[in-house]
Amino acid sequence: MATEVRTEGLRARIESRLHGHWYSEDVPPWHLRALEGVYRCFRRGGQHGAAGVVAEAGAPRIVVGNITAGGSGKTPLVIALCRLAGELGLRAGVASSGYGRNGSETIEVGAGTDPRLCGDEPLLLAQNTAAAVVVARRRRDALARLEALGVDVIIADDGLQTPGLRWDITVCVVDGERGTGNGHLLPAGPLREPPARLHELDYVVSKGEWPQRPRGLACWVMRIEYGATRSLDGRETLSLAELRRRIGAGRVHAVAGIAYPDPFFTMLRKQGFAPVAHRFADHQRFEAGDFAPMRDAAAIIMTEKDAVKCRGFGLRNAWFVPVEAVLPTAFKEQFSAHVERLRRKRT
Repeated sequence: MATEVRTEGLRARIESRLHGHWYSEDVPPWHLRALEGVYRCFRRGGQHGAAGVVAEAGAPRIVVGNITAGGSGKTPLVIALCRLAGELGLRAGVASSGYGRNGSETIEVGAGTDPRLCGDEPLLLAQNTAAAVVVARRRRDALARLEALGVDVIIADDGLQTPGLRWDITVCVVDGERGTGNGHLLPAGPLREPPARLHELDYVVSKGEWPQRPRGLACWVMRIEYGATRSLDGRETLSLAELRRRIGAGRVHAVAGIAYPDPFFTMLRKQGFAPVAHRFADHQRFEAGDFAPMRDAAAIIMTEKDAVKCRGFGLRNAWFVPVEAVLPTAFKEQFSAHVERLRRKRT
């Protein structure tokens, strides 16, 4: 029996409609193609961050970005790179714009910071790594704060297209399932930059296999693994199979306020759940009332990115599923050697 899918809010409906055009074989509507020309002109008028430019001093600067709009797996990769830095004995710092937060001041994010002040992804990074996390309206301000904190390596979560910034190492993440979509620039397609840009970067990492990658493009494949579910109150950890047995025939609601929630919903169905799927906008600012339609839930299961914003709502039987990026050993060795070469040049 087909499960019910609800799309919540105007923004979520717009995102869903655009994705339907972006990842279709059909020609995008004329009005989106007309706006694509405007975007192309705007893009030509700006300057993008330069690749392979090594600064004379300071911590090596790494940017983890993408050339498409929407989620591709950047945050799990940033977490993995922060942990890799720790294995090398290095203190990592993460620079973020804190998209969707209230306020514009530069702040250092801790595990207990209010997500409304810092944004969901920076809080997720602070809770899952030992890195210093700084959010600022301008990424250069976040970089300056991290330099002042004396970190050994700086990782920018997004910012590949930020004008005027120089990066020592450029990393681009691509969703292997969706690739670069229909090949059009925004808003007719998902592309922020033409696919040729990929050949100019140091590392291209695909979330899962990418069968349609451009000819001659070197690409590393990372695997995304879902962990055991954890209760929002932090009291329990259960495997998905254990949670399913506990729920029995009770109704399950799945909540996702991320750019591309389909893999999350699909994973739950493969694990034997038949959830009512609630598809919210990316970076949704949740309110307690958003969960009113879920009063009958035997369980509410959400992504970890959403969970950091919902812990204060007093939700009963609410769980989140963490994800982890698993990187090839050869990539970690090559990347680590790259960082060490940069650091030696500056000592």
